[in-house]
Amino acid sequence: MKRLSGVLTRGHQVASRPSKDYPYSTLEKQKPYFKQLGLDLYPYFNGTLNISIAPLIFRMIKPEFTFEKVGWTDLHPPETFSFSRCKVMFKSKEYAGWVYYPHPETKKNHFQNPSLMEVITFEVENIRYGDNVEVEINPVEIEVEGQAPS
Repeated sequence: MKRLSGVLTRGHQVASRPSKDYPYSTLEKQKPYFKQLGLDLYPYFNGTLNISIAPLIFRMIKPEFTFEKVGWTDLHPPETFSFSRCKVMFKSKEYAGWVYYPHPETKKNHFQNPSLMEVITFEVENIRYGDNVEVEINPVEIEVEGQAPS
């Protein structure tokens, strides 16, 4: 496993709640599709942590799960999603979870910076935007490039 330092940042606010683009939480709507395909995300918090690992960037190279062209909404064409197990560390506690990667080539909206890692995990008490967190990833599944500041 490889441990990365990051900062919790505000995302597009669509995974956890209805928005101007979606009348529902996107993650809540996607969970039944992922479960049917073999990944049960129901135990986890219904939202994502958006962790900036800048100046590093990451790339999914061999994720544990990739689900091609999932037609989870009628608001746009099907999307491809990949998932890799991870752990989030915050205030001396560890939370198991998944790096959630909607493939940008199949996404209509809400593009993410390649330095922003979206993580599905359990509810993390008292976490706020701007907080420092660490995320532990599998380097066989996720490639990280760039130089961490010294």
